[in-house]
Amino acid sequence: MFRTLKHVRVVLLVLMGMTIAFAATAEEDALKRVYLGTYTGASSQGIYLVEVHEKAGRLFDRGLAAKTENPSFLAMHPKLPVLYAVGEIEGDGDGGTISAFRIDAETGSLSLLNQASTGGAGPCHVAVAPSGAHVAVANYSGGSVALLPLGEDGSLSPASAFVQHTGSSVNPKRQEAPHAHSVNFDPAGTYLLSADLGTDQLLVYRYDAAAGTLTPHDPPFAALPPGAGPRHFVFHPSSKFVYVVNELDSTVSVFSWDWETGTLEALQQTGTLPKDFTGDSTTAEIRVHPTGRFLYASNRGHDSITVFTIDSKTGLLSLASHSPTGGSTPRNFNLDPTGRFLIAANQRSDSVFLFRVDQNTGALTATGSSVAVGAPVCVLYSR
Repeated sequence: MFRTLKHVRVVLLVLMGMTIAFAATAEEDALKRVYLGTYTGASSQGIYLVEVHEKAGRLFDRGLAAKTENPSFLAMHPKLPVLYAVGEIEGDGDGGTISAFRIDAETGSLSLLNQASTGGAGPCHVAVAPSGAHVAVANYSGGSVALLPLGEDGSLSPASAFVQHTGSSVNPKRQEAPHAHSVNFDPAGTYLLSADLGTDQLLVYRYDAAAGTLTPHDPPFAALPPGAGPRHFVFHPSSKFVYVVNELDSTVSVFSWDWETGTLEALQQTGTLPKDFTGDSTTAEIRVHPTGRFLYASNRGHDSITVFTIDSKTGLLSLASHSPTGGSTPRNFNLDPTGRFLIAANQRSDSVFLFRVDQNTGALTATGSSVAVGAPVCVLYSR
């Protein structure tokens, strides 16, 4: 009897091991969908779809997912199969738009649910509240932020809140007026933050999901160095730190974040470029590795992604490496949810490249796989 039970246990352990190995292999073999926002024109018509085979380290071009004008930034609903895209349209008044698209589960194609005004010109960034109750939009040319309620199906309603930024800074060409460049909800869904390139400020608003309102916090913003030009920012997975990539002076600013009081404290300012680089370059995107150990920032001009290591206790950054992105003007990039791969979108060379991420150092290694997409400017993994 003992020998029989022991034999059964051994067989069960072997079967469990086979099941786990099969599940891991199946996950690696599965194709992950990635949507690409673009600037439309002769080489692009809207939002494109690619798929990633991570075991093989390959990208597959699946073509046009939705035809729409200048979908320069995308965001996913946290619960529903709905994707949101800004329509970065210049002009006076409420020229900008945001569109909601339903995702087809089988094909990944997008069908338009509805469209709404962002209340300002040149919308360039969109974020969805953790609860899925609202989307927030940054209007670059208009220098404003809008908050739009979402229906049960993810459709858009007219804006319930609108905030016009004011002020300017030291760069006469780029900072003559406010230019809201990005918006993000804090992980707890209590605050909305906005980086304004024109005023060198990271603004903080209290977000009331029930009322659909935005109220300036006290203090209302954290100041960046004059001429920095804050563009995008990201929260650390611990929710203790915020990292801001500054477009005009090619730096990253590190802030501590107190989620209970909604306050920011400046900790560090560090450059993204090699010390011997003498050309023109501006930053674009910033991301934190899912483990919280590494930070990435893209350089347009140097055409690279800078890799930093993060001190888990202090949040401070140390420069680790620079990796070429395989093309010109890496406006955007994104990490897959596991942190094993990074996709970089090169706007001016109409190319998208896949990189492996070293889990010990954060370094990037080109897989050799790429696809051609006209003016790609946003990379969004589907859930």
